[in-house]
Amino acid sequence: MWMKVILLVSSLVLASEGQSRATFQRGNDHSGRCQYTFTVDSPAEASCASANRGPEMENVKSRLTLLEVMVSRVLGGGGSGGRAMVDAQVVLERDQLQQDKEQLNRQVQELQRRVEELTVETGRLRDQPCPSAHGIPTLQDFSQNTDHGESRKTPRGNQYYSLVSRQHRSQGKSPALQAPVGSYPTFQLGNAAFQELKAEVSEVPAPHRVQESIQNHTGCGEVVSVGVPQTHRKADGISGKYGVWLQDPESPGVPYGPETVWRIDTVGKDIKQIFAYENMQQLVRGFPSKVVLLPEPVESTGATVYRGSLYYQRKRSRTLIRFDLASENLAARQDLPHAGFHGQYPYSWGGYTDIDLAVDEEGLWAIYSTSKAKGAIVIAKINPDTLQVLQTWETNIRKNTVANTFMVCGRLYTVASYSSPNTTLNYVYDTRTKESRAMAVPFQNRYRYNSMIDYNPANRKLYAWDNFHMVTYDVRLGRPGSV
Repeated sequence: MWMKVILLVSSLVLASEGQSRATFQRGNDHSGRCQYTFTVDSPAEASCASANRGPEMENVKSRLTLLEVMVSRVLGGGGSGGRAMVDAQVVLERDQLQQDKEQLNRQVQELQRRVEELTVETGRLRDQPCPSAHGIPTLQDFSQNTDHGESRKTPRGNQYYSLVSRQHRSQGKSPALQAPVGSYPTFQLGNAAFQELKAEVSEVPAPHRVQESIQNHTGCGEVVSVGVPQTHRKADGISGKYGVWLQDPESPGVPYGPETVWRIDTVGKDIKQIFAYENMQQLVRGFPSKVVLLPEPVESTGATVYRGSLYYQRKRSRTLIRFDLASENLAARQDLPHAGFHGQYPYSWGGYTDIDLAVDEEGLWAIYSTSKAKGAIVIAKINPDTLQVLQTWETNIRKNTVANTFMVCGRLYTVASYSSPNTTLNYVYDTRTKESRAMAVPFQNRYRYNSMIDYNPANRKLYAWDNFHMVTYDVRLGRPGSV
């Protein structure tokens, strides 16, 4: 009510400012109440139509009522309305960020695919022999197309070459390679009938260390080099970011042979499935021949396959399990004494890798730590039938400072980093001498998140799971200290 009075008074005052004739009267009405009367002459109207004044006032009243309602809403319900607006803005921003994230993920996947293609192409080009410049035959060409100095026709341009060795040796000269006139214009000088290309061949003995490595290639020795990773397959979906894949180095042959590939995706709440592939080609194609259900869930990426059985750590425990793959039965179970588990002593990349089972030329091993060892790596030789601990070795290498480990010929090797593309095998511990020492054998993490490394003594390869990718490395052995 007071707002209406104020608006009426204001309009009358403004009208009075614009007119020259305005009167103000004060007096009592018929009931004795005091009244104020303002009189302003209209510049446009001679008389007022009282019938038209009613709708205009009703319009003003309705607008004022609407204004009052809006003001009351702002003053009374401002908290909930403000929160609703903020929540709506947050939802919009969240949706936009999700779209940006999906777009960036697609770009990252495309870049990874292109990098992988370029890497494969680089390896293919590296393996190809370099062609001879300008079609000039190399010594290898002559060695393949000559026999004890006799002239033979080569497939290149139907040219004839002669390796003159016996005559020149008898004359005390170096062997020479002769080509017919006009074969290579670039080498013709003046009116010379032909250009003689000379090549002296001599035998150079291999360095002592190389000879040692070659001699020990068929037997046990120390790792002297690890080859570049070869990619076999990329896992599909988020469940394949971490996992285990390997082949049995001592397969019984029935029903699974040495070519069978085993794979476990270790991302999930309860990991109980192991996939069997007939061979590496079927793994690449993604066609498993069988899916086996395990009796107990798997913990992390420390499982291994040996002599027809899967060996793994039961989830959230220090219990080791031997699962017979042929009969699909639990063959043995045994606690690993004092071993830490479920994040007490993992590798540097995490993943509950407290207990890592490994196989080499000498049998089955467990790599772990205990509270007594205070986080240092403990190696245990395990009976593959009963899972009993036969012997243990405590090293001076802290488990959480290395990315992963594997066993070769009774020696433990540690990998320095799981994410650096160019890292090293940085320590080796020999269970025979009970000594460890630093080393620097180059090692590559091509996809920059290596969560599993296992050695296969049957083919001298490392099997690794690197950020969705299943890769292998060739391993070369030599005598201890030959690196």
